[in-house]
Order: sequence, then C-alpha cells, then structure tokens
Amino acid sequence: MLTATRLTARLAPTALACLAACTAAAGAVPYFGIRVIDGDTGRGVPLVELETVNAIRCYTDSAGWAAFHEPGLMNRRVFFFVKSHGYEFPKDGFGMRGVALETREGGRAELKIKRINIAERLYRITGAGIYADSVLLGHKPPTRQPVLNAEVLGQDSVQSMLYRGRIFWFWGDTARARYPLGHFRMSGATSELPAQGGLDPAVGVDLTYFAGDEGFSRPMMPMPEATEGMLWLSGFVTVPDGARGQRLAARYARMKSLGEMLEHGLAVFNDEKLIFQKAAEFDLKEPWRFPEGHPIPMKDGPADFYLFPRPFPVVRAPADLARLKDPAAYVAFTCLAPASRYDKSAAQVDRGPDGRAVWAWKPDTDPVGQQQERELIKAGKLRPDDARFQLIDADTGKPVVLHGGSFCWNAYRKKWILIGVEIGGTSFLGEVWFAQADSPLGPWRKARKVVTHDQYTFYNPKHHPFFDQDGGRIIYFEGTYANTFSGNPVRTPRYDYNQVMYRLDLSDPRLADLP
Repeated sequence: MLTATRLTARLAPTALACLAACTAAAGAVPYFGIRVIDGDTGRGVPLVELETVNAIRCYTDSAGWAAFHEPGLMNRRVFFFVKSHGYEFPKDGFGMRGVALETREGGRAELKIKRINIAERLYRITGAGIYADSVLLGHKPPTRQPVLNAEVLGQDSVQSMLYRGRIFWFWGDTARARYPLGHFRMSGATSELPAQGGLDPAVGVDLTYFAGDEGFSRPMMPMPEATEGMLWLSGFVTVPDGARGQRLAARYARMKSLGEMLEHGLAVFNDEKLIFQKAAEFDLKEPWRFPEGHPIPMKDGPADFYLFPRPFPVVRAPADLARLKDPAAYVAFTCLAPASRYDKSAAQVDRGPDGRAVWAWKPDTDPVGQQQERELIKAGKLRPDDARFQLIDADTGKPVVLHGGSFCWNAYRKKWILIGVEIGGTSFLGEVWFAQADSPLGPWRKARKVVTHDQYTFYNPKHHPFFDQDGGRIIYFEGTYANTFSGNPVRTPRYDYNQVMYRLDLSDPRLADLP
C-alpha cells in the first residue's frame, strides 16, 4: 500500500480566507452560493477551484456548491478564475478562464464547466466538510454525516470487499481534528449494499465507522504486543474456514517508515472483537509470497484461488486460510525457466520448441511483471510480442507504467478490465487509465486515460464491482487524492488526503477502440 507517513506534517487541512468564511456558523451571514455543474450532465462538480483576483480561493463541495462571503467583496461584481482537474472553463476575450459575478448576499449563480476527463467526478467519501457549503446554503445533503463522521479529517488508500452481507471499507493512516497525529493502525467502516437499503452509488456512501470511546475512528489492528511502527493491511480476501464459515484475512505490514518494514504476515478478522489479529508471520526477506493489492478471485478447474496484483496479477494462492499462511502455497506467473530466480542481467527465459517464451504458473520460480518484462526486453532476452503487461497509450503509443490498479471481469465489455494509476505520468501519480484484456494475465496492450490531475496525486485507485450498474456498463472507482509525491506545495483544503469517487460509462465512444 502506498501511503505517506508525514507524522509531523499530518496537520488538519487549513483553509484560506474564503474557506474560513465558508465554514462560519450557519446563519451568521447570508452567503452567495455558486454552483458549478457538468455542462453535459447538469450534475454538480466537486473540487472546482474558484479564485478571486486577490487569490482568495473557494472549492466546491460534493454537490458542486461553494458558499462565498468575504467582507468587502459582497454586493459587488467580483471576478472568479474557474479551474478543476480534468475540467475546463471557457476563456474570455483576454484568455482568462473565469467569470465576473454579482456577489449578492443570499444570491445564487450557476456555472457550466466542460468535462475533459472520460470519467466523471462524483463526490468525496471521507474527511470533514464533504457537504459543508451545501449545509451553509441551506440544502439537504444526501448522506447522514455530511460535515464530520467519526472525527475523520483524512484517510489513506481504500480497500473494500463484501463480507457477511455488508460492504467493509478499510483505510491506512487516519487524521483527526484534535491533534496533528491521528492513528496509524488502519481504520474501518461498513455500509449497506444499494439493494439492501444503502445509497445509490451515484449519490454517495453512508459509512458507519468502527469508532472508539471518544468517537474517533479506532485502530482495526491494535496489535498491543508490538507498539513500534505504523501498521498497514492489504490484499484482503474472504475464505472458507471449516465450521467457522467465511473469514476475512489480509496481509499486515508493520512499518518503521515508508520504506522500512519491521515485520509482516497474515492477519485474520475476529468477528466478535471486530479487530484484526496476527495469524502467521512471514520471513522479512520473502519478496513476493504473500497477499497484496486488490485480490482477484479465480477458479482453476474445481479449485478456488486468489490472484494478487503487484501491480499486475502475477502471484496466486489457494483460497484457503491454512494455505494462505504458508509461503510455499504461493505460485508465480512467469516466463522464467522453472525453479529460477529473476536476475535482469542473467535471467533464464523458458522457451518452447518455437522459441517463444513459455508463460505459466510455476512453483518456486520468481514472477515476471511489467517492470521485469521491460528489463528483459531491453536486454534482448524477451521479444516485445512475448510480453504480457506492456501497456501503451492508445493515442500516442507511449508506454504506460502502472504503480497500482484494480482488476475485474466486466459483463458489459465481456472482458477483464483494469483501472490503474500511472507512475511518472503528466502528474507523477495522478493519471488514471482504463484497459481491457481477455484474461487478467493479459496480454494487456492499449490503454486510454480516463482521469487526469494537474500536479496532484490520485494513487491506489479501487474499482467497486458491487456498485456496477446497467449490466456493468457503469462502474465506480475511487482513489486517494493527496499532494504527497506531487511536488505541489498547496494542499487542497478539506479534499487533501481523502478518497474521491468517480463514475465511468464503458459505452463512451472514446473507449470503443481498445482491443
């Protein structure tokens, strides 16, 4: 899981002058409401920046509203620059992308913005003030907790799954209002499926947090016997466990820092105590035999397996709790010669009689993913047409190098689909791509960008297949919106270090030419 420690910098988001005014007590002053809507759908667009000439910035909430009240700038004509990631406001005659508005107290204005992204930004899921401006303007938000839920200000890297008839959600490091340090041992919540009383995912998600006595989201794996370090969970799976029925398990990693691990292993959810507990410890030197990423359930004949993406699904293990504890049960998808290790300078590629690379699940053999393929191709040890994971931009032919992603069978496309974030793109970790293939093992060839961010990060995107609509034509995915690793010194108030939901229509003609 990619996550920023930032222990001394995990401050609650600080607003600029306009935002401070926007969060004043409701009814204290009559606000001027500005709503920004998608020019095609008419839906409010969240995360649109409205900036005055003197650099006072407002950001639309999850309904597309900004509540403006700035002493000295009310009841007069005020110019607002309008911009948003993946959206574009028209230029005026001087090339300015913005508009002058009469900021009447109690007045309203509506602005249309053009969506450049193929995916549509819908709302923020976590953090404070999700519908703050809507509340100030007197509108009724769709969620039960529109301004603060379990004292959570920020959460890192979502993991989601169905378990015992509900949606379970888990996140990494979690920020709170009362002090810069929140907690660093996973947060959790549940919600209802839409068919069982939950909200339509086009509207929002009502989260019920696992909270402590003080009301703040509590650690999901407290692990009191090991007090040092942050604790992250990933690779969540549900597996049968004999008479105990279905169990929820995940890999845990206790981290001293972003790059230094103290221990890792398998953790299992205790359904009575509602926490994860250590079930097995893995060798720290083991490079790949453990659950990871957003697992993919699969069958191989009568046997059930999970595939573990990193970022492509090149590791698998049986869907059995006892076997998941055993590193020997993990097998790699690879083109290397059986029982060989990966060495980019001396790798042994397994070849058939026709000279083609032989890809297969092989025990005691190192996996070959996108990075290893690139190195083997560069070294002349693998032909480009033998590669399985070399994604390229469908428009330019440039390589698309993934950091992480989410894979799922899609009934509408009748393909396996990928929602993945690029590393080193136009924003370092902010560009999200869509691709499809006949198998999760590829070959993956062409991809098309569906979300872009301007010098901002949107890492660890997760597609939620339990929200798919219209036979899989409409899909929903979210990711962590953060300035971490972006080089951007300005954190977006309220939105930074939180989860933002997008919707993608797979019938969009811009996705039609993918193989």
